[in-house]
Amino acid sequence: MRRSLLVLVAALAACNPKAPHAPAAHSASPSARGPWLRITQSGTPERPLHIWQQLGNRKQYDLIARSYVSNGAQGSTVGTFFDARVTFVARSGRRLFASAPQAIIDEMSNTLTLTGGVHARTDRGMTLTCETLRYDPKTEMMHGEGNVVIGGAHGVHATGDRIDSDVALSRVVLR
Repeated sequence: MRRSLLVLVAALAACNPKAPHAPAAHSASPSARGPWLRITQSGTPERPLHIWQQLGNRKQYDLIARSYVSNGAQGSTVGTFFDARVTFVARSGRRLFASAPQAIIDEMSNTLTLTGGVHARTDRGMTLTCETLRYDPKTEMMHGEGNVVIGGAHGVHATGDRIDSDVALSRVVLR
């Protein structure tokens, strides 16, 4: 009996895991921002996803979407919103309402890009369509590309390959 008890104790001791080692010191460079993450989220028709960019007490844009996917490390994520509707707000209070299949927010460049065919109209009736439309919150300017068409309530109609404009479509350069 004593021998079988010793064999059992020896067997259990052999199965016992060793004490964990202390974790290695973090050797990442100062530019490392943490682990790479992929985050997905879906809204519902009654409760879509909703985010906004604010500068001081004023919203620069308000984005509503069906779903969201982001990839990247903290400080460098790229988020893609699907079935996006965005309301841009100019300093003057004028608004531009835009929709596109995708809206991409790039945290590194601090830009919002609508892609896949953009349809927009101002609160004064001006319309804009293009393939992509990039908004820069720092300058509060928009840059559109691809089959650009701009129209107005008073019969204004112009086309081009590129457009640079303010949010209100009051200062427009069409090329």
